[in-house]
Formats: sequence, C-alpha cells, structure tokens
Amino acid sequence: MTKQEIANDIAQMLDEYYPTTPIPLDHKDPYTLLVAVLLSAQCTDERVNKVTPFLFEKADTPQDMIQLEVEEIKAIIRPCGLSPRKSKAIYDLSQIILDKHDGVVPQSFEALEALPGVGHKTASVVMSQAFGVPAFPVDTHIHRLAYRWKLSNGKNVEKTEKDLKRLFPRESWNKLHLQIIFFGREYCPARGHDPVACPICSKYGRRTMFA
Repeated sequence: MTKQEIANDIAQMLDEYYPTTPIPLDHKDPYTLLVAVLLSAQCTDERVNKVTPFLFEKADTPQDMIQLEVEEIKAIIRPCGLSPRKSKAIYDLSQIILDKHDGVVPQSFEALEALPGVGHKTASVVMSQAFGVPAFPVDTHIHRLAYRWKLSNGKNVEKTEKDLKRLFPRESWNKLHLQIIFFGREYCPARGHDPVACPICSKYGRRTMFA
C-alpha cells in the first residue's frame, strides 16, 4: 500500500473509533483555552483540568489575571509543573493581550506565537479549537504515532506536521488531530504498548517503535 492509502484507511478507522471529538481541556472561551493549553506543556490534560478551576475562579480574563501576583499564579498552577516559567508567561501574555489586542485573544498564528510561552503547537490548538481555523497541532504524542504508522519519518515535529497536512484533507485536520490523541491514549501509548493488540499498529506499525 502507498502512504496515501495507509493514511486514508487510518482516517476511516479513526472516524469509526472516535466519531465525535470533544476538546480535552476544559475552557469557556479562547482566553481560558489559551491558558489551559499553555499549562498542558509537559503535563497531562487531566491534571490541567483539576488545576484550572482554581485559577479561573480567581481570574478567567486578562483583566483579572494581571490583578494577581505572579507568585500567586505560580502557587495555584504548581501541580502542572514548570510553574515559574508558566506563571510569568500567563501574566505577561495577559498584559500583552490587553495592551496590544484590546483584551481579546488574537486570531492569527503570527500574533499568538508572539505571546510569551506560546509556540506553534499551542497557537495551532487555539486557532483550531477556539476559532475553527484548519490547523494540525503536532505534539510529541502525534509525532510518535505518525512515525509508528509510517506516515512520517520521525525527523522532527515540523516535518511530521507537513507530512500529515499533505496526507489528510484540510477540512479534517481539526478533528483528526484530536482523534489521533484519543486513539493514542487508549490503544497506542508511549509505554507498555502492544503493537499486536493495537488496531492500527497491527496493520501498519513499524517493527521498531519510536519511543
């Protein structure tokens, strides 16, 4: 089979396993999603969802966030890890959103990626999930699965994103990246993975798995 044929079959399988794709991070608007995605770096969505209610009870807008001290933000988000860096980024991006964007989360990759603590992957998540703009956020999990499934060579996340965008229709990107995340958690984890039991790896997986 060609790589495109494998991609088409995988897309069909993912639609069967996950016809609906709820956004894993709890939020109520683009700003709270942005903060939640920033907190999710090197942290599970489950843990982020336990922490954000306490943070958003105190501040769920840029205006309210800058009324908090950075140390106060850091104390709340400590369970998410990297709290010194993340707390400063949350405070600083909130100030910039107020100063440069009239208190509204900007709707462009360029403006989002210019915010402290916001890289291309975080910007892609916000653009796709908050604003419905086609994007294909690639984190380490999607990067790993794309290699396992022979959809990319595993060189780097940038190459993986380009490969996936080429293989799948633009209108499917926003849903598909969530489907891959859900599938990976349930059937294709980083550790303790059984390629024989995995519905996709058993058909298309590499013999040498990418950790």
